[in-house]
Amino acid sequence: MHAIRLHAFGPAENLSYDTVSAPEPGPGQVRIAVAAAGVHVVDTALRRGMPGPYPLPELPTVPGREVAGVVDLVGADVDPSWAGKRVVAHFGAAPGGYAELAVADVARLHEIPENLDPAEAVAMIGTGRTTMGILQFAEIGPESVAVVTAAAGGIGTLLVQYLKANGATVIGLAGGPRKVARVAENGADIAVDYLLPDWPDRVRARLGDGGATLLFDAVGGETVRAAVDLLAKGGSHLIYGFAGRGPNDGAAPTLTDDELAERGITSQVVLGPPMLRLVGGDVRVLEDRAMAEAAAGRLRPAVHRFDLADAADAHRAIETRATMGKVVLIP
Repeated sequence: MHAIRLHAFGPAENLSYDTVSAPEPGPGQVRIAVAAAGVHVVDTALRRGMPGPYPLPELPTVPGREVAGVVDLVGADVDPSWAGKRVVAHFGAAPGGYAELAVADVARLHEIPENLDPAEAVAMIGTGRTTMGILQFAEIGPESVAVVTAAAGGIGTLLVQYLKANGATVIGLAGGPRKVARVAENGADIAVDYLLPDWPDRVRARLGDGGATLLFDAVGGETVRAAVDLLAKGGSHLIYGFAGRGPNDGAAPTLTDDELAERGITSQVVLGPPMLRLVGGDVRVLEDRAMAEAAAGRLRPAVHRFDLADAADAHRAIETRATMGKVVLIP
C-alpha cells in the first residue's frame, strides 16, 4: 500500500510518498480502507520536531490521527458485523492516518451518517468535536452578537453555522476577498476582511451603538486586540487557537486583569483540558455531539481536499493560511 512517511523532522518536503507493508489489526482493532485522512495544524508542528499535545513520534512515522473509510478487516475479539461498515475514527495519540490502510481501536469508531461523505466525516470527528467543546462556554441566543475570527476555517465555518441556527448576530473575520465571500455565503451577518486597516470601523458602523457579546479567538495578535475593543461591557473572550500570536503573546488575554475587570469582560483559554473537564474527560461525548449535529443537517463542514501523494502541499497550505475549511487527504 501507499502511505506518507516522515523520515526526518523538518520542512514539508520531508514528507515522502512511500510503498509500505499493510498493517494488520490486533485484538480489539479493525483495519480501515481509508477514503479520507485529516490533516491538523498539530501535524505540521510534529513534522517540524515540535512536541505539543502529543509527544514526538519515533521515526520513520506515518502521520495523521483522523481517518474515514470502510472496515475491510476485523481483529480478534471484534464483532464481525463491523466489516463493511463506513466508519470514522480519531486515533488520539497514535499516528498512522496518512495511508491507504489504517488500524484503529474499535472503541474509537463511529458509523458515518448517510448524509456525510468520508471527508466531511473526518472534519466532524476532529474539527467538529473541538467546536462542540468550545461552544460549552458560550450562552447563545437572539441577543448574542458574536465575532468569529478565522471564520473561513474549519472551526470558524461550524461556529458561524451554529451561532446563526441559534439566533445570534454573527460577525465573521477572514483574510482576503475569497475567504470573506465564503464567510458571507456561510451565513454571517457581517463578513469582514481583517487585512483592511479600517475593518473595526466598518464593523462598528454596522453594529451601531451596541457591541459584541462574544469573541471566538482562534488567532490572537493584532487582529484580536482590535476585536476585543468591539466587546460590550460584560462580553466574553474565548481563546481556542494561537495562529496569529507573536512569540511573546502566548495564550495571555489581550487586556490586563484591571482592564478586564473595569470593562466586565471575561477572557479564558477553553482549548483542551478546560473543555474536557466539562464532559468528565470523555472526548467521545463531544464526538457524539458533533456527529449528531452533522447527521441532523444542522452543521455542514467545509473541506479542503488534497491527494494523499500531495501531503507536503497540504502542510504548506496550512502553514501559509491558504486553506478554507478542514484539510483532508484523499488516497
